[in-house]
Amino acid sequence: MSILIVDDSKAMRMIVRRALHQAGFHQDLKEAATGAEALEVVESGGIELVLCDWNMPGMNGLELLEKLKSLGRTVKLGFVTSECATDIQMLARQSGALFFITKPFTPDAFLSALEPIIGR
Repeated sequence: MSILIVDDSKAMRMIVRRALHQAGFHQDLKEAATGAEALEVVESGGIELVLCDWNMPGMNGLELLEKLKSLGRTVKLGFVTSECATDIQMLARQSGALFFITKPFTPDAFLSALEPIIGR
């Protein structure tokens, strides 16, 4: 399974990558720094899961999710973000997000969120 990590912070993408490895997920990991870049990567094929930040310049995570849906893409998407307000989490789930991992996170947070979706 190919996983796309989308975050405007390179350091955060590296931290997410490390947490995934520590949680036992050693899938093919790709990265994107913007929502537009993420769309290109998803359009190129092979991505099955997107781990996306909420706050990004240009196109935020929710806008990315909505754009993917409008294009008919069925890629799974969950948020990894510092946004922790209940109304934001509800909006994300209502829009089709499968999970919501808040920063700071642990490898166990990824294990709990991803294992039911992709196994190991």
